[in-house]
Amino acid sequence: MTEQNIIRVLSVLQHPLFREGMAAVIENQTDMLLVAEAASASEAYDRFDSHRPDVTLMDLRLPDSSGIDAMNAIRARDANARVVLVCFESDLEIQHALDAGASGCILKTMRPKQIAAAIRYACNAEGNLPPLSAASSGS
Repeated sequence: MTEQNIIRVLSVLQHPLFREGMAAVIENQTDMLLVAEAASASEAYDRFDSHRPDVTLMDLRLPDSSGIDAMNAIRARDANARVVLVCFESDLEIQHALDAGASGCILKTMRPKQIAAAIRYACNAEGNLPPLSAASSGS
């Protein structure tokens, strides 16, 4: 696979366990590269500006901002930025995130294959991810 076919990912997840798990999922994909990680919105802005990833995975809840506000700040820097919110199924803000321009949502309960597929879809799709019910079913 050529370097131009590699999906460059920025992971912005508050908790170290989720960051390490997401890093493992991404590192196990031959077509993905984790270019940077952040634990807060302020770190995310710096990492985004430095690396210009193809897809940014953004925790819905960050210590210094909501994920939706952080997503909006990144999209203000680059209107074409693909930001996928990472959340729990019980988060009420999921629809608000999609309405605000998220390229989709990854549920923290999804299997690694589903997460990788969602990242690919967000990078390559013209529109948003399929509905969560379709994305979270199956293996």
